[in-house]
Amino acid sequence: MIMADIDVKLLPETLDPVQEHAAFLACFGHLGAVTAFTGVVRAAAKDVIVDYLYLDWYPGMTEASMHAIAETAAERFEIAALVIRHRCAKVKAGQPVVFVAAASSHRRAAFEAVDYMMDRLKSEAALWKREVGPDIDHWIEPTGKDAEDLQRWSKP
Repeated sequence: MIMADIDVKLLPETLDPVQEHAAFLACFGHLGAVTAFTGVVRAAAKDVIVDYLYLDWYPGMTEASMHAIAETAAERFEIAALVIRHRCAKVKAGQPVVFVAAASSHRRAAFEAVDYMMDRLKSEAALWKREVGPDIDHWIEPTGKDAEDLQRWSKP
């Protein structure tokens, strides 16, 4: 049974990780441990300039997939609260694309929950990513490293 406070949002507009972190900390900082991660669109991929990342989504399905990831993290780790904010549509290089945070009474659980959610979001969330730049325009698939990162969570 999930007892954690879970808040998941898909954002077609800007994401302000500083504001998100401050709000999360204000609500859950009293628990003792708050861990957060912000992902930013890279300006280069394999030595090729990236102007923006386009994240395609399917309304309802994408949010449900992200919520399922958060629920599993809440079940797996001793977490009181989780938040996921993920951009969709066009996100320019250098802009935040994802913010994930976890609150717990113990730091290890908060760190692991954030790490776990990021590994699953990267490989399993119902989001389709396309890198676009002067010399590229292609869809991105999870890499072997992404699969390796995800696989470590299946170990006991």
